[in-house]
Amino acid sequence: MSFSPDFLPFVSLLVAMKNEERFIIRCLESLFNQDYPADKMQVIVMDGMSTDKSWQVTEEYIDGKSMFCLLQNPKGIQSAAWNLGIERSQGDILTIVSAHSVLSNDYVSKAVETLQRTGADLVGGTVRSISTSKLGEAIAIAMSTPFGVGGARFRYTDKEEETDSVFMGFCHRSVYEKIGGYDEELVRNQDDEFSYRLKKTGGRIVCNPEIKSYYYTRSSFRSLWVQYFQYGFWKVRVLQKHSKQMRLRQFVPAAFVLAIVVSIILAITLPWGWVSTVFVFSIYLLSNLIASIKVSADKGWWCLPYLPVCFSTLHFSYGLGFIWGMIRHAGRWTK
Repeated sequence: MSFSPDFLPFVSLLVAMKNEERFIIRCLESLFNQDYPADKMQVIVMDGMSTDKSWQVTEEYIDGKSMFCLLQNPKGIQSAAWNLGIERSQGDILTIVSAHSVLSNDYVSKAVETLQRTGADLVGGTVRSISTSKLGEAIAIAMSTPFGVGGARFRYTDKEEETDSVFMGFCHRSVYEKIGGYDEELVRNQDDEFSYRLKKTGGRIVCNPEIKSYYYTRSSFRSLWVQYFQYGFWKVRVLQKHSKQMRLRQFVPAAFVLAIVVSIILAITLPWGWVSTVFVFSIYLLSNLIASIKVSADKGWWCLPYLPVCFSTLHFSYGLGFIWGMIRHAGRWTK
């Protein structure tokens, strides 16, 4: 279907928020400033029982702006928020929005055009990570590279193409009616699991880098560790629910961490065990350093002192989270 400016569908944007007082206003301003007609848009903000001033600052900002609506999400998690938004929304086209994101002014219009032109079931853009600190900028760069995040092409592709998932996907309401909403068992990876379910039914997912948004990354190694540990942990449940979607690359971080653990055990228990430890660490450190130098040559040498630690944090936290998920969710494989 080609894009028709004479027929602009009504779009509902579903914002999940919890303790986001630092970021939520930037997000809402970017939604308010869209070049898509305001009378064709609805923004539903769902607060997951925030303990900071997220509710208050949001309530003040949306006062007098009819396109906005603020609801409570008693369950607290994103998947429950988005399901609530789907239930309460009026749009022909729906999209989920992270409260950590800022959307370009033509974000909605580009997404609607892509959805209509390609005939895809789900469309979205690449993840453009940004931050307010040097460390955060380095983390954002690391999260936008193949070495940092593996084969997740929607994080760094520079051309329109079909992918396994997208960031903050747009789809017609009929897609939710056909395959259901978001899995409320999952604290993380809810959109990942939704994409798997869509692909299982033959759905097409298209990533168009022209659909531009920016995501404020974590700005400390600790918060990055927690985020990616949770990604690894909940990825196990996603794969258990959709075993046919497994790819070898998804097990690489966990296999790497296991190799490190085994090599350390060998070093402690066997006279020659230190050889395996030196070998495994040397291979990883060399790979990490080469990737860090290559990325720094492109992005700026200022980030070279940060990148090796950023990459290590991403890999180790995700790998350990995945292993812990395998332990905690053992025996829960489903069709």
